[in-house]
Amino acid sequence: MADWRDVLLVDGYNMIGGWPFLAQLANIGMQEARDALLEKLADYQAFSGLRVIAVFDAYRVPGLGKSFTQGKVQVYFTKEKETADECIERLVVDFSHRRRKIYVATSDLMEQHIIFALGALRISARELLNQVEQSEREVKLKIKDDQAKSTRNTLDGQLSEDVRKMFERWRRE
Repeated sequence: MADWRDVLLVDGYNMIGGWPFLAQLANIGMQEARDALLEKLADYQAFSGLRVIAVFDAYRVPGLGKSFTQGKVQVYFTKEKETADECIERLVVDFSHRRRKIYVATSDLMEQHIIFALGALRISARELLNQVEQSEREVKLKIKDDQAKSTRNTLDGQLSEDVRKMFERWRRE
C-alpha cells in the first residue's frame, strides 16, 4: 500500500549542529547525538503524522549507503561520495511526483536551491526544534488532562447525579 503522507526530510548533522543540547551530546559521542535526534524525531513523527526521514552523511559512520527504520523514522546513511544534500535532493525528486507536501529541515539553504525550486518547503533547524518542543508540550498537557480524568472513579463518572446521591446516602447509613 502506498504511503501518501506528507514528508519531512531532515539533514541529521545540520540538526545536531543546530540544536544546542545535541551539539553538547556530539562532544561526548556522535552516536549519542544521533540517537537523541532520532528519538526526538520519532516522538514528533507520532505527534505530527508526517513521514520522517533523517539523512546522515555516511563518511562519519561505517556501512555506506545503508538505510533502516528506527522508531518509525527512516534513517539513511548516504552512499560513498554522496552528501546528505544530494541524497535529500534525490528523495525530493522521488517524492515530488506523488502530490504531497515535502518539508526539508536543513541549514544548507544554498546547497538545497534545487529542491526548493521543485516545491519543497524549508524548515530551519531552529523552526523544527520549536515545532518538536511545542509537540512535546502538547503531549504532556494531554497526558496531564487524561491523568486528571482517570483519577476519578470511572464507575462514578458513568452514573447519573441522582444515583450517585442515592449511593452516598446508603454509604453514610
